[in-house]
Amino acid sequence: MGVRPNSNKLARRKAVFLDRDGTIIHHVELMHRVADLKFFPQTASAIKSLNRLGFLVVVITNQPVIARGIITPKEVDAIHAVLIERLNKKGARIDAVYFCPHHPNADLKKYRLKCRCRKPAPGLILKALKEFNINPKKSFMIGDSVIDIVAGHKAKLKTILVKTGPGHARDKEFVDIKPNFTSENLLAAVKIVEDHS
Repeated sequence: MGVRPNSNKLARRKAVFLDRDGTIIHHVELMHRVADLKFFPQTASAIKSLNRLGFLVVVITNQPVIARGIITPKEVDAIHAVLIERLNKKGARIDAVYFCPHHPNADLKKYRLKCRCRKPAPGLILKALKEFNINPKKSFMIGDSVIDIVAGHKAKLKTILVKTGPGHARDKEFVDIKPNFTSENLLAAVKIVEDHS
């Protein structure tokens, strides 16, 4: 579920998976308005560098705002369409966006389940690996939360934890989980990708 521009480009064999909130845009609790969509200063440059290096760029995000009935999947798609368009105008390309609408304690019954796509589960990453014919050994997961790192590890990706969002400081369930690398922001993470790919 989500926006999948450029999904016909199946020949590429490596990807960088990016968390959304706290990684490419500022974290806003239960963000559901385009007005709250604010990129970090380094986001476009970082994604342009990944494009130049030949990586698919795939966003993987949990969207509990759907499970709570705050907005619909179509409205999330609309937000992602704006996100993609704004980056495109700066010469940065997102190849796909996958999101999970579920939550085990969802207000809306149809989304109330323990699914395989909500991070820390790796379901959305595994789906993208299959749909885009991606080699996980050549790929990375970058996020601000330990759950991003857990999902990346489960999908056999190299992982990078960025310090631009609140997630890295508050996920206590996985105290023993360590990323392969840590960086200050997405641009610094891309340098790690370049050095280790």
